[in-house]
Amino acid sequence: MQVTMTVNGTEVTRDVEPRLLLVHYLRETLGLTGTHWGCDTSNCGTCVVLVDGEPVKSCTQLAAMTDGHDVRTVEGLADGQRLDPVQQGFMEEHGLQCGFCTPGMMLTARALLDRNPDPDEQEIREAISGQICRCTGYATIVRSIRWAAEHPAEHGANVVAPTEAEEVPA
Repeated sequence: MQVTMTVNGTEVTRDVEPRLLLVHYLRETLGLTGTHWGCDTSNCGTCVVLVDGEPVKSCTQLAAMTDGHDVRTVEGLADGQRLDPVQQGFMEEHGLQCGFCTPGMMLTARALLDRNPDPDEQEIREAISGQICRCTGYATIVRSIRWAAEHPAEHGANVVAPTEAEEVPA
């Protein structure tokens, strides 16, 4: 079946198997490997992407279900030459260790800050409660998200433009 969706601002149309999971579509069909595939049971949250601005565990959503929707992956967080404040916050406050859970954490944080630009610690902890980090005690992740809340987008850091491999293939 054919599906059309907007991924990181670019409309893409592909033929997919009806049972293809969104995580596999993003990683294998579009080459967006920032979306991780962890537990295969939707418990860990490493596969979180934003669908129409809401966090979705892409290991339990079919690619066909996103037909006509907007999907944002970790590759779509940076705005051209500038890191998203969430990405910058994870750098500033050491919110990552191995990095496996980081894409899902960042996207969940972005959705939270889009809804509530000034969350307190409890709201942050509740928002990320659907994700498992096996490396940290979550304190640095919470601080990273608070940092992002305290630094609006105009304070994002300059980064290098994405390479062709990081862009959504046509």
